[in-house]
Amino acid sequence: MRPGGSPRAERARTGRGRRPYRSLSALLASALLLAGCAQSVDPIERLGKKAAEGVRPHGPAPDQSYRRWGLTEPLARPPRPAARALALAPQTGGRALPRVVDHIPTRDRVVFLTYDDGAEKDPGFVDMVRELRLPVSMFLTDSAMGPGYGHFARLHQLGAGIQNHTLDHRALAGLPYAAQRAEICGQQSRLRSRLGVRARLFRPPYASYDTTTLRAAADCGISAVVLWRAAMTPTDVVYIHGKHHLRPGDIILVGPDETTGVSLRERTTGVLRRVQQRGLTVGRLEDYL
Repeated sequence: MRPGGSPRAERARTGRGRRPYRSLSALLASALLLAGCAQSVDPIERLGKKAAEGVRPHGPAPDQSYRRWGLTEPLARPPRPAARALALAPQTGGRALPRVVDHIPTRDRVVFLTYDDGAEKDPGFVDMVRELRLPVSMFLTDSAMGPGYGHFARLHQLGAGIQNHTLDHRALAGLPYAAQRAEICGQQSRLRSRLGVRARLFRPPYASYDTTTLRAAADCGISAVVLWRAAMTPTDVVYIHGKHHLRPGDIILVGPDETTGVSLRERTTGVLRRVQQRGLTVGRLEDYL
């Protein structure tokens, strides 16, 4: 201590009794580093729970599965049809016969996809029906299906309609009643025993039928004989009659392909593209019959 100086003045002059400036600087640097770490946290998390809920997207990502099947846009959901009874054909010989249809009179912008025989058992088609939620109707022939009922059981579980296309795929017109009845009722029994299905609709092979066919079909529990106005070949849609474009209510046959090797999925994609180009979608045939 200087002579004559007070202890307080001495401490002020030498800095003794205070925290060193270097310690204070270290503390400030540490605080800044901690603040910098806080700034590195996810900005969404810094907003807090409520704010984060407003920033993060809600719900699952849009379903893009349609692209997998060669479509450029999702297949529109069909409208819910009004329930109505199918009118029967005029009575013949004192009995009402099933109505023969190749289209459905409707203002709904829907068409109907139908498939024959059951010889094609493409596992990818099952995936397609499931992912697109595609309404389809399968007209099955026992001799063409062979041991493949399990494949169609999977389609049926997905909502596919299972209908009758005879036991052996014979052209029916001109055959006696007993032979026609055996073909139709025999397949009714087979579908019931193998798939637990009581078919209401029937498609005669080759579209070959006569009044005897209608009588036999009625006796087998059939309510409608279903033909088609348009058919999807391996390369294009062909039209049986009328304007050469798809119209609301058209029944479409996606026929078997035994020559070109174009898969069932590819043929289905081809017809779906044409359906969408016309501003239509696919309805469930059984909902309209």
